[in-house]
Amino acid sequence: MSHAALSPGAVAVITGGASGIGLAAATRLAQAGLRVCIADTNEPALATAAAALASIAPKGPASVMAMAIDVSRRETLVRLEAAVRDRFGGTDVLINNAGIQPGARMFDPLDNWERILGVNLWGVIHGTQVFVPNMIARGRPGLVINTGSKQGITTPPGSPAYNVSKSGVKTFTEALQHELRNTSDHQLSAHLLIPGFVFTGLTAGDRTEKPAAAWTPEQTVDFAFARIEAGDFYILCPDNDVPRQLDERRMAWAIGDVIENRPALSRWHPDYAETFEAFVKGD
Repeated sequence: MSHAALSPGAVAVITGGASGIGLAAATRLAQAGLRVCIADTNEPALATAAAALASIAPKGPASVMAMAIDVSRRETLVRLEAAVRDRFGGTDVLINNAGIQPGARMFDPLDNWERILGVNLWGVIHGTQVFVPNMIARGRPGLVINTGSKQGITTPPGSPAYNVSKSGVKTFTEALQHELRNTSDHQLSAHLLIPGFVFTGLTAGDRTEKPAAAWTPEQTVDFAFARIEAGDFYILCPDNDVPRQLDERRMAWAIGDVIENRPALSRWHPDYAETFEAFVKGD
């Protein structure tokens, strides 16, 4: 890893770090010699993940910590940030990755919506507001990586609470990067990770084997770090089924609903099915 913030001895904090993309990122960073803190709600998984990271980190357990937190509660992130400063001196890389997708229909009970928004959106806001001011004051090269979703851009029907949360992450991260690039005397940048189909506990459902269409968390993380080193803000990940070109056409169609004054979510409207297919093909 050639990015200055991803150098040996730097400190990375990853929420949702006990599995999936979060653990894959923690693994890559620990292997590269960074000191790593993973945070999650699943304490048994945290303990297992921390032991695995300690076994591959060049300096062993001394460079790994784990903490059980609920990112929807700001006070737990305050405790996490203070604990990382106490143990490692501060944070250089913040990956706001914790996310859930339990499913919530439009008129589901309010607590379903509140839980999804609390973790997926407020978790990112809390993490950023708690960690980033001290990252700026630290005066070192730093990264903030927020995990979004393609569903936050194309907003397909079926999971409105999840889509709203990830749309918010996109908007928030864009605003954060604008704020950072207009703030002097720091070396931080923000990035929006937009995974493709990744086989994780969040997407597996009843499946025990990775579908051919999916990427692994490790592929996603390797792609993400490569694009960060290239300077990308939007880290739009393909997978084994959907290439970037198709993602681009789907996203262009989504914003075209506004520009062309089409019906909401016209991609799924029967009157626009043929027009959309022709658009995707470039006809």
